[in-house]
Amino acid sequence: MSEVVFQGATILTIDPDHRVLAGDVAAVDGELVQVGGSYTPATRDYEVLDCRGCIVMPGLVQAHVQSYQTLARGRADDLERLDALRDVIGPYEAALGEDAASAAAELAYAELLLGGTTAVLDAGPVRHTDAVFAAAAQSGIRATIGKGLMDAEDAPIPPKLREPAAAALDASARLIARWHGAADGRLSYAYAPLAAWACTDELLREVGSEARARGVRIHTQAAEGRAELELVRGRFGAEAIAALDRLGLLGEHCCVAHATLSSDAERRLLAARRAHVCHCPSADLKLGAGIAPLPELIAAGVSVALGAGGAPWSNRLDGFAELRLAALLHRHRAGVRALPAPEAVRIATLGGAAALGLADRIGSLEVSKRADVIAVDLSALHGAPGASPWSAIAYAAQPSDVRHVVVDGRIVVRDRRLHTLDVARVRDRAKRAAAKLFG
Repeated sequence: MSEVVFQGATILTIDPDHRVLAGDVAAVDGELVQVGGSYTPATRDYEVLDCRGCIVMPGLVQAHVQSYQTLARGRADDLERLDALRDVIGPYEAALGEDAASAAAELAYAELLLGGTTAVLDAGPVRHTDAVFAAAAQSGIRATIGKGLMDAEDAPIPPKLREPAAAALDASARLIARWHGAADGRLSYAYAPLAAWACTDELLREVGSEARARGVRIHTQAAEGRAELELVRGRFGAEAIAALDRLGLLGEHCCVAHATLSSDAERRLLAARRAHVCHCPSADLKLGAGIAPLPELIAAGVSVALGAGGAPWSNRLDGFAELRLAALLHRHRAGVRALPAPEAVRIATLGGAAALGLADRIGSLEVSKRADVIAVDLSALHGAPGASPWSAIAYAAQPSDVRHVVVDGRIVVRDRRLHTLDVARVRDRAKRAAAKLFG
């Protein structure tokens, strides 16, 4: 039996009552056994994490990242998305080898964990997805990862990245057999077609069918930017989300990233299918792709989450930055109560868990859930004097404030030090890999 105790904290439970408690949070063998009050360990096999002055809460969950792209951070600045895909990201991925994919993923997961993100939905590369899974297993993060899928002959992607539908589906089946449910259940697979415009109807229909048959998730991107919207309209004669639905992809198991240009009809469709939308404010702002209509999505009944996307698009894989932007961006048109702090924090935690299909296991601090827990130390000047824990997390917190991180009951960050990966080695390896790729 292994016990972990977050001791002496202010606790944001994110439970149905949004309770704020004081005291300890305890887990035994990865399962939460107490939230609030004073906890006495039941055995001698326990670890105590000092959380005085900290807010203890569920780990952040990002429902759209692209860990394999991290070596291209800073390479796609000030470019339109399709230009960046054609001129930078496509050639980068086409040249990406197994070691570089591993180095990129390690760099991403180290940054994410140190910044308080404990679970991700990760759109992986066309090739070397095994290396991404292996990096996730080593890092200790909870990850649902998908192999990139794209086969449309007329899509603006390098020919080397086009893979016949049958070969792509066979490769996905092998990844599911090897990794789905691995690392004591921390790792899962999701089919990850890049976007409707990048895939043939045949591939998309098969993804919809296979995902349901195998009980795995779908992770794709849609309604992001006018150029892509025109690509989809030209091919399907419909809007992107409607096209996904027509081909059988939408459902409770599907998460659509971006949706910046979603219409009223598409929002109703997303809600009716119980699909999830991942709001990526930093990436969408940087690309000039628009701002996802979060208040309208919520009002329509759509389940929403947050994510940073890939490092070339957002530069920082910073869950707190996405949370702050989401809480603030919509007020100029929807009013200052459009997304109050408690709701924004819920979206960044339990909303992300729902997008991963894990809302019954993570995303809130409730007895019997898995222990994905972080301690955020807001004793720095930007956190003082600390009037409200909701305000502190939604508007003031930064990755450097994260003191402790536990994933599935395992301590992965203690006193701001990552225990699963050597940070200096990760950084140096990433620099060497990037130098080989970019010269």
